[in-house]
Amino acid sequence: MASFENDDLSFKIGFILFPNLTLLDFAGPYEVFSRIPEAKVFLIAKDIGPIANKGGLTLIANDNFKTAPQLDLICVPGGMGILAASADEETLAFLRVQAIKAKWITSVCTGSLILGAAGLLSGYHAVTHWSSMDILPLVGAIPVDERIVKDRNRITGGGVTSGIDFGLYVVGEIFGSELAEAIQLMMEYNPKPPYKSGHPSEAPPAILERVRYLGHAEHQRRLDFFSNLKLR
Repeated sequence: MASFENDDLSFKIGFILFPNLTLLDFAGPYEVFSRIPEAKVFLIAKDIGPIANKGGLTLIANDNFKTAPQLDLICVPGGMGILAASADEETLAFLRVQAIKAKWITSVCTGSLILGAAGLLSGYHAVTHWSSMDILPLVGAIPVDERIVKDRNRITGGGVTSGIDFGLYVVGEIFGSELAEAIQLMMEYNPKPPYKSGHPSEAPPAILERVRYLGHAEHQRRLDFFSNLKLR
């Protein structure tokens, strides 16, 4: 297990926040990472201040791209705001610069598409939300339909609720399974969903068709955007 003698040497984790992110993409792994004794978590956005998620709840970014330290682990959540974030050159430039020295580059849900837009998933196996798996090749990634995918120092998690699984997996990889299991127990993470409809492979066909129909317009916007994106 990693150990550090003072705060200056703490393991630095940074979440990249942007408007209209999906709260649980961020909150799941944040809850896990904030319990790591050796870690310091930074909330980073283009501008310091309030960031509204898609449901209207406001998060506060305490650092911007200029004040943020060099991170050991980058984590990018997903959400409805990914297209704006993926089109923002300052956001992409920050990710590229941080990725040079970061030990781990990670994402949850469609946050992987932002990493892809920055050119950080080219040639890497990755996962995203099930509805956007067909977009991963457009950013040079190799899609893998798993809850969590690790390829070298890239770790990507699937959609929304996978963020908790992802967070525990990351803790286990870096700090050891003992700490990961202790955090899981502290969180009483023992899921027993009331319905078996959490993945297209299990959902009733009518439910799957309905969800695909509701998300069709947004999916088409993403396909159009990433099809025309010029990667660096």
